[in-house]
Amino acid sequence: MSLKNEISPQDAEPPSGQDLSSIEVVLETTTSEEQLFIKTENLSSDFNVTGFSTVVFREKFFPLVTDRQWNSWRWQIQNSYTNFRKLSELFEISSIDDFDFLSKSRKLPLRITPYYASLLYGKPKDYALIKAVVPTRLELIMSQGEESDPLHEESMCPVENLVHRYPDRVLMLSTGFCSVYCRYCTRSHMVLKDKKHFGVKAWEKSIGYIRNNPKIRDVILSGGDPLTLPDKHLEFLISSLRSIPHLDIIRIGTKVPVVTPQRITTQLVKMLKKYHPLYMSIHFTHPDEITAEVGEACRRIADAGIVMGSQTVLLKGVNDKVDIMKELVHKLLKIRVRPYYLYQCDPIPGSSQFRTPVTKGLEIIQGLRGFTSGYAIPHYVIDAPGGGGKIPILPEYFQGRDGDNVILKNFEGNTFKYYDPV
Repeated sequence: MSLKNEISPQDAEPPSGQDLSSIEVVLETTTSEEQLFIKTENLSSDFNVTGFSTVVFREKFFPLVTDRQWNSWRWQIQNSYTNFRKLSELFEISSIDDFDFLSKSRKLPLRITPYYASLLYGKPKDYALIKAVVPTRLELIMSQGEESDPLHEESMCPVENLVHRYPDRVLMLSTGFCSVYCRYCTRSHMVLKDKKHFGVKAWEKSIGYIRNNPKIRDVILSGGDPLTLPDKHLEFLISSLRSIPHLDIIRIGTKVPVVTPQRITTQLVKMLKKYHPLYMSIHFTHPDEITAEVGEACRRIADAGIVMGSQTVLLKGVNDKVDIMKELVHKLLKIRVRPYYLYQCDPIPGSSQFRTPVTKGLEIIQGLRGFTSGYAIPHYVIDAPGGGGKIPILPEYFQGRDGDNVILKNFEGNTFKYYDPV
């Protein structure tokens, strides 16, 4: 598939007005641009679900914005909150610690779509979702064990933007751009770079590497967020990978359905379903993220036959309580998303404010196991610093042996013997 003569001017965005009809072009935006994708035409969208918080928010802050504009994912990115001065419309300035310092800092990039901002409006400064996406000065405090690339992904890149850690699968960094910047992101060091959108030219080496390594059967498209790419570019990438005979599975890692659900158009899912088997790992943080809009986005994905799993990072003061996590996993199953991973927060610089003790993660798993269905229980894992990969952490249900019996402890703390002669 060639991009020449395949991309209309409307599909040529993002980024900021460059001609993308040539395969040589690399998509890029720069951190100096206050309003990205300003030259993009906001096409009509078939996304028409609006939750209560969205209605209230639009009436106050965007009263003249049409449904066509609001439901355009490009409009959402164009009008994102990218500085504290604008964000102060949502909160009292006095409620933001070190406001003056933060408003001038270039080291703490900020991006929140209007849709996601509607979930924050009117909430106290210690509200879980505010903590997750609004910068604080604590991010500049470096603690022991923290580093910009704690998983040592850069040392595992046989070619640029491709991480080959496991024998049969690779992770492809398809873009460096996200529609919302999470404060605890493992790849936050990518956000600080000027070039954030990669394109066809940047993908060639990765696709070639996968094609030339028949042991690779699974590729995860990550970044950044692959769903911030235009449909034509995303289809070029997926179709190129699907043409590789030994590649069985393609996965998309994304938070877009949560922070910009308007991106999940009928046109997008119609395109994606052509390339099965296709899976989607969606980053959920808190039950309050599961709105009417997100439910609609996930319904469209599920109806297209795309299997969804959730990836949640355990965060202090955000979701580190059993009842919050139980509410989250129950809501996920109702919108056909299988809880997949609960991650211990990676030790990126400035993340000590978010990291919980490992015992807290075990406490949450113990609070779920036996008290809800097995489908609702994610794998609690630590992505080992230094590149060791994901290591599952489990409560001590296996208590050892007693002669020919295995001693087991159930969710209530009671012990049982299972006959298992040596």
